[in-house]
Amino acid sequence: MSVVRVLVVDDQIMIRSGIRALLETGDGVEVVGEAADGRRAVDMARALVPDVILMDLRMPVLDGVGAITQLREDTATAHIGILVLTTFDTDENVLAALEAGANGFLGKSADHEELTRSVARVAAGGASLSAVATDTVVGHLAGAARRRQRHRPHEPASPEDLRRAASLTSREREVTALVARGLSNDTIAERLFISPMTVKTHVNRAMSKLHVRARAQLVVAALRAGLLDD
Repeated sequence: MSVVRVLVVDDQIMIRSGIRALLETGDGVEVVGEAADGRRAVDMARALVPDVILMDLRMPVLDGVGAITQLREDTATAHIGILVLTTFDTDENVLAALEAGANGFLGKSADHEELTRSVARVAAGGASLSAVATDTVVGHLAGAARRRQRHRPHEPASPEDLRRAASLTSREREVTALVARGLSNDTIAERLFISPMTVKTHVNRAMSKLHVRARAQLVVAALRAGLLDD
C-alpha cells in the first residue's frame, strides 16, 4: 500500500501537533512537513509536492484562500489535494476557499478515523467528506449563499456562469439547487421520487458541466448561476 504524504498548515502549533499525532497513529500516512502561514505552505508544497495539504484558512502573512489560489495557479502544485481545516463558522472564507479550488473540508474536531478517511479520499482524487460532514458544510454554505442573495439581489451572473448553467438539463438544475440548499441525496431522492443512485448521477453530471471538483462546490456554482433563485 502506498503512503499518503501530508503537509499540515495551521498557525497554531498545538493544532498542527495534534493533527500530526492523529495521522501518525496508524499506517499509510506520513506527515512530511508543517507550516504556520500560507506563504510558507506554498514554498513547502513546491519543494515537497505532498499528496494532500491540510490547510487552515485564517493565518498570518498569507491566508489559506491566498495560498490555495497560488497553489492552483502553479502547474507543479495544481494537482495536490487540498483539505481545508475549519470550525464551520467562517462562511465567507469557506465560499472563497471553494472558489479558489479547495477539494473539501474537515472540522478541526475530527477524530482519527474521520481524519484519515478524509485524507485518503482526497489523495485518491475523490470526495473528501463523509455524508455527515458534507451535509454540515453544504448547509452552512447554503445559508451563506442565501444571505448573499438578500444583500446583493441584483448582482449579475457572468456570461460563463450562465453558459454553464444553460448546459444543465432541467432535472440537473433541480437537483443542483436542492444540493445547494443542503439536502442529502436520500432526501432529494424522496422529494423527487427517484433513487439515490439517480440523484448521484445527476450530481456528478452537474459537477462536470459546471466545472467543479467537489459536491460542496456546487453551492458556489449554483449561487453564481442564480440556481438558488425561487
